[in-house]
Amino acid sequence: MGSLEAERTTVGLAARDPSGILSPYTYNLRNTGPDDVYIKVHYCGICHSDLHQIKNDLGMSNYPMVPGHEVVGEVLEVGSDVSRFRVGELVGVGLLVGCCKNCQPCQQDIENYCSKKIWSYNDVYVDGKPTQGGFAETMVVEQKFVVKIPEGLAPEQVAPLLCAGVTVYSPLVHFGLKESGLRGGILGLGGVGHMGVKIAKALGHHVTVISSSDKKKQEALEHLGADQYLVSSDVTAMQEAADSLDYIIDTVPVGHPLEPYLSLLKLDGKLILMGVINTPLQFVSPMVMLGRRSITGSFIGSMKETEEMLEFWKEKGLSSMIEVVNMDYINKAFERLEKNDVRYRFVVDVKGSKLVD
Repeated sequence: MGSLEAERTTVGLAARDPSGILSPYTYNLRNTGPDDVYIKVHYCGICHSDLHQIKNDLGMSNYPMVPGHEVVGEVLEVGSDVSRFRVGELVGVGLLVGCCKNCQPCQQDIENYCSKKIWSYNDVYVDGKPTQGGFAETMVVEQKFVVKIPEGLAPEQVAPLLCAGVTVYSPLVHFGLKESGLRGGILGLGGVGHMGVKIAKALGHHVTVISSSDKKKQEALEHLGADQYLVSSDVTAMQEAADSLDYIIDTVPVGHPLEPYLSLLKLDGKLILMGVINTPLQFVSPMVMLGRRSITGSFIGSMKETEEMLEFWKEKGLSSMIEVVNMDYINKAFERLEKNDVRYRFVVDVKGSKLVD
């Protein structure tokens, strides 16, 4: 199918400066190329990394910036070389919209580790124009970076899976932590953390939620199905839990000490870092050496892992715990996210909102 028009525009909500306040912004979208999918956005999740980006916390933000990288939408048009997607289908787009296709990670289908990957926003596309994200009416995305949404999954439920969900799923698969009976820890019960509990429980793991206070204890145990809840400031409880966990998924997105959590790991246990933190983390080496423990990291997941995770989610009958909001609430939602006042992921109803620049 040819392009709908010579040059199309769309409207999104953009940050203009590090205040992070979003307001309507009209910009151009490229034509639908042979490998492209033109998508009408229905829903887009709000990730903590969106907050970092709009406020320039990492010192790399370019404005105007339309954030959003947990996108679920409807195919409006496909390029002439696109065979996997059809007009009218529901699809998803995550954090990446490009890669080099030649490096070792790309050749191994783990393009999320390509050093030349192109972010879905706050980046520059191959045509030299800035990429813009999912808090917008429409997007044009190369087919490689689009995933099918399995039938039967509610689109608003799927949005957080495209970042938070696969971010947890990928390291559990890669590090061989899928077998039933393992004992896992989830450090931090936010958007990624709540996905961690859901996925680990679905794999048959004994799951301990580790948090700085007991205010989420009831939710973790009763609503999310965690087996145990550990308050990190409770010295006695932390000592009793020493050497008990096979892995910890550390989702905390701000600086924090690692030693208290390393002590919870068994021999060969893994502390898997997932929070985007712009300050150095510290630990003393014997905490790692004496238990042959590993501190490692993982970054979202590949397109293949994303599709696999969506099928897993459907097969297990899982659901996200989300709060759906309209576009006119988005600045308030970011304020609340900054205060951790969300259970557990905001999802913006883009389709049901009016966007006028």
